[in-house]
Amino acid sequence: MANTLYDRDLQLWIEQTISQLRNGEFASLDIEHLIEELTDLGRSEKNALKSNLIILLAHLLKLRIQHDVPDMMRGSWYSSVLEHRQRVLNNLADTPSLKSFLVEAVEKAYPDGRKLAIKEGKLAKFGVPIPEDSEYPATCPFTIAQLLDEDFYGT
Repeated sequence: MANTLYDRDLQLWIEQTISQLRNGEFASLDIEHLIEELTDLGRSEKNALKSNLIILLAHLLKLRIQHDVPDMMRGSWYSSVLEHRQRVLNNLADTPSLKSFLVEAVEKAYPDGRKLAIKEGKLAKFGVPIPEDSEYPATCPFTIAQLLDEDFYGT
């Protein structure tokens, strides 16, 4: 059974830890759990960036490859590109050190973005042609500059 404050009530533990830090009560800090939470925080920042890149990449690929789609579908992809690019830009603005992780994040996100674009492409209806998997490049066709360029839409 959980017997530490951390195990019983994470939010209360956070509030207590903040108070201890502000008051200079360093000896009473739960260092083990503080390190764990800070490590998880860094991991979650990287995961948020990667998650937004996956969607951005998927919809840039669809805009590049699926030309014969109704304007409504294309419009939804443009909106998604705008939203997820802004999220990526916000991630990088809020945590500038993530810029050093960006190339790796794109490399990790691209296979999932490609897979998502392929799966979504196979859901096409109303006579929309379904691209072959091989039409989606195996490696990312976009540069970092293009991904961050607010006027770039994959074409």
